[in-house]
Amino acid sequence: MSSGNNFPRLREYIPYYRRNLAVAFPVMLTQLGAALVGLIDTVMVGHYSTTALAAVSFANGVFFTVMVFAMGAVMAVTPLVGQAYVRHDDRRVASLLLNGLWFTLLTGGVTCVLLGSCVPLTGMMGQDPEVVEAARPYLIMRIAGLLPFLLFCLLKQFMEGLGNTVLAMVVTLGVNVLNIVLNWVLIFGHWGAPAMGAAGAGLASMTAWILQPVVFMAVILRRKEIQAYLSLIKHPGAAIADRGTIRELMHVGTPIGVQTTMETVLFTLSFIMVGWLSKEALAAHQITNQVADFTFMISLGVSSATTIRVSHQYGRGDRHATRMAANASVHLILMLNTIGAAVMIGLRHYIPYLFTNDEEVIGLASQLLVFAGMLQYADGLQCVGAGMLRGVTDVRVPMVITLVTYVVIALPLGYLLMFTAGLGAAGMWISFVVALTIAAVAFHVRFRWLFRSK
Repeated sequence: MSSGNNFPRLREYIPYYRRNLAVAFPVMLTQLGAALVGLIDTVMVGHYSTTALAAVSFANGVFFTVMVFAMGAVMAVTPLVGQAYVRHDDRRVASLLLNGLWFTLLTGGVTCVLLGSCVPLTGMMGQDPEVVEAARPYLIMRIAGLLPFLLFCLLKQFMEGLGNTVLAMVVTLGVNVLNIVLNWVLIFGHWGAPAMGAAGAGLASMTAWILQPVVFMAVILRRKEIQAYLSLIKHPGAAIADRGTIRELMHVGTPIGVQTTMETVLFTLSFIMVGWLSKEALAAHQITNQVADFTFMISLGVSSATTIRVSHQYGRGDRHATRMAANASVHLILMLNTIGAAVMIGLRHYIPYLFTNDEEVIGLASQLLVFAGMLQYADGLQCVGAGMLRGVTDVRVPMVITLVTYVVIALPLGYLLMFTAGLGAAGMWISFVVALTIAAVAFHVRFRWLFRSK
């Protein structure tokens, strides 16, 4: 009897798996392309020197802690555009594009100022002076490319709201190839260029980020639907800026930005605390984080697709399809993260050699990769859970959940395990597993509660 009940249910899910994957696959490739650049950055810089590897790790920790708020805030565009798009409300879609631009310039400008003020403070964070000296030029170059990158994020989120995830994939992968080539040239000093180490990686990233929105804009401006939205913006009766729409973007985007910032704060402060142990521990932590980040891009792709699919179904008022699209993403992420965990744990003794020849760093990274493998399920489920809630623009409660689990629970627990219990960097990764598991459960309970209460 149970078999007869289960098979129709599985057949009902198959179309949702297909649709979710059709949207998710290009996003996954886009995110994996970005992660691949970061991975190759780490590999190349790691083979340049351990100091350069630690410098990139430290600088990225500072940079991403601040910049992810702006990047997260811009994510508000996708569910709002998605819901308006399926209702065929073209004027609202056009308004979200125009006011999303103003919103991005505002948040990006403030973020650049905040990051600029962090540069002189890098010497006060308890890091090796040699690491700080190498980190500063890298950090400055990343800041210089931030605003163009955020403009690309706006266009990407807008197109994803329309259900198009392929164009961003093509542009990102193409620009990333250039980034990798520039890394090779500028880090090691090929083709007559000086060997710049960490600064060379920063210059390569800055160049790629400046080019990315230019190329993407050139591609999407040729599309008829974009030209139609632009004609609505240019209409004589259209407002240059709509304060109500900007406030709505802030209302949805600010909690998302805070949520992504809290997650990044957890990982950034972990880099600072692990750096108190030794630069070898910091380098091993960076390697493990880089590998985990690479697999996290898959989760992020599924999460983005979940937001798109859920926002479309929710915008149509189809509660059943909304739940089915969300559940299908849960099934997919569990399957994909099982593969990721198996690779990390099974190849833990070999992966670190891709990044460095330092035997002490390799030994530490091999240990940490076990915990990174254990983290896969919790990280994937919390990521998809957040995507489900964003699809229905429920963003304030997830923000509070993230604040409690990542900052109130994870950081003190990580400190206690690292220093009081004497577990070293492994203690921080155990705290990651605990905190993200709690967040994952809370997100999914929240989504189920929302649909039961309506």
